[in-house]
Amino acid sequence: MKNKIITKEEAAELIRDDSTICTVGMTLISASESVLSSIEKRFLETESPKNLTLVHAAGQSDRNRGIQHLAHPGLVKRIIGSHWGLAPRWMAMISDNQVEAYCLPQGQMVHLYSDMAAGLQGRISPVGLNTFIDPRIEGGKMNSCTKEDIVELMQIKDQEYLFYPAIPLDTLIIRGTAADSKGNLTTDEEAMKLEVLPAVLAAKRFGGRVIAQVKYLVEDGSLDPKSVVVPGSFIDNIVLCDDPETDHRQTSSWYYDPAYCGKIRVSTQQGTSKTPLDIRKLIGRRAVELISPGAIINLGTGIPNDVIGQIVKEKNMTDNVTITVESGIYGGIQAGGVDFGIGRNLSAMISHQEQMLYYNGAGVDITYMGAGELDKDGNVNATRLGSQCTGAGGFIDITQNAKHVVFCSTFTAKGLKVEVGNGKLSIVQEGQVKKMVNTVNQISYSGNLAIEKNQKMHFVTERAVFEMTEQGLMLIEIAPGIDLEKDILNLMDFKPLISENLKLMDQSLFTQ
Repeated sequence: MKNKIITKEEAAELIRDDSTICTVGMTLISASESVLSSIEKRFLETESPKNLTLVHAAGQSDRNRGIQHLAHPGLVKRIIGSHWGLAPRWMAMISDNQVEAYCLPQGQMVHLYSDMAAGLQGRISPVGLNTFIDPRIEGGKMNSCTKEDIVELMQIKDQEYLFYPAIPLDTLIIRGTAADSKGNLTTDEEAMKLEVLPAVLAAKRFGGRVIAQVKYLVEDGSLDPKSVVVPGSFIDNIVLCDDPETDHRQTSSWYYDPAYCGKIRVSTQQGTSKTPLDIRKLIGRRAVELISPGAIINLGTGIPNDVIGQIVKEKNMTDNVTITVESGIYGGIQAGGVDFGIGRNLSAMISHQEQMLYYNGAGVDITYMGAGELDKDGNVNATRLGSQCTGAGGFIDITQNAKHVVFCSTFTAKGLKVEVGNGKLSIVQEGQVKKMVNTVNQISYSGNLAIEKNQKMHFVTERAVFEMTEQGLMLIEIAPGIDLEKDILNLMDFKPLISENLKLMDQSLFTQ
């Protein structure tokens, strides 16, 4: 049997020019830092490998590491991914037309791996219709140098679908916790299960090489077979990380915390005091009022992940609400920011692929998402903010299929300052950028499709609440202390429908 154990430098040497590589991870969770940084080092020293196609299902950076290592003109000629919000060099390269860039829905990509593994030519799904993924709109192309259509429109029995083609993989780079010399791999100390095995089998379908970075090498036969995520027969090479505290961190903010991989449960007695009432918490407070008992909810990045869970806890709703995140976690205390997608004291952790099966199929009861723009048709842009191409992540998969979508956003952006208290809202300084526009910069969520599907949708801000109705977008509530004409309608590029029963938001929301 060949020796599968190689150095990180040898791993980098295995990457061929003009090949397609795939990486698995989310934020910095399970990022193969040793291998990725070695590929970068080799390129900067030798200009090889070059002209790569990089495939990734989820955003994989913390603004400095992860796939940021590969963000060099010439190293990658084409990127097919879902999210770059924490990868500023990638957003700059995409904006500057230094790389061909496609954004595909995160859930469709992880499911595509399974379809590829099964020998299929691609994936057929309604997810992405009527959004910028639809080839009748942008086809997922994120800049002007990206010309080729890779997403196709199909019709089956009078129903429209999108076809996502298989992507032959030459090299897959994954990470695990421990491996034996045969390559049997566990992920015991990782904070997510991710889509490791489907991606491995997808690579193997095309004869691709699988390289696994690990933290420990263990004796053959010592691993619990139920803990083995990838059998050794599917792994070609193993790289033992030589600096785990730097290159094999559990997440960006810490090296290892057993609470985030379910090894222990921590006390929740400390740190339970209420957080101060600011604009983000105010928006979250109003949004939480839309939860019905027993609901399974999803939290997106930004305001939802940062404050919704905390408010649910403050209101003693945790026994009546199940919080989920796209990574596959249920319940617990969610981390946020660059550590999005993980949590302590979880009730369950399933794989990324399995979670997306739920979100794409049955659909979550309520999803809370951030938003950048809203237009007169109820379309929402959360994926292209100015020249910044953040990408969709799981946004399209989740919002298109949820029973109820709640967008959480400030009414204006860039410089907005408010005072909250005494049962009302005061605008201290108005934001310079309007978010209520005639036409959104990019359609991440289709208002017309929501009406067609009879989907509930609310857009919650600090001063106004909108609801999607059969007649169109309707203003249903305004904050106490706010002038309808001056503070709302005059700051919108379009005039919404206004409810005959226009209400004041509950004054208790504006009291600490």
